[in-house]
Amino acid sequence: MQEVKVIARSPVLSFALSGEIDSKNADEFFDIVLAAYEENKGDVLFDCSGLSFIDSTTLGTFVKILKHVRSDGHGMKLTGMQARLKKLFVICALDTIMEIE
Repeated sequence: MQEVKVIARSPVLSFALSGEIDSKNADEFFDIVLAAYEENKGDVLFDCSGLSFIDSTTLGTFVKILKHVRSDGHGMKLTGMQARLKKLFVICALDTIMEIE
């Protein structure tokens, strides 16, 4: 189960993520983020401190979000990620295309 909360809309669209995001709910995650983004286009920040699990589908979903945001000239940042989850981004070299703190 995952939870996606919009915690700020301006100047940066910020989301708090918690729980698990995987192949079962990645599309829902994408739809929630995209709907909020379309209402308030700008840079996007994900607070991942409550995120406990992701899979390869989730990695792909983050890339899809990044491409969409960048196509409008905005950026995306992930913060507060647990070391074991951050390692997945590093292994896949996604830390070279998106900002991860």
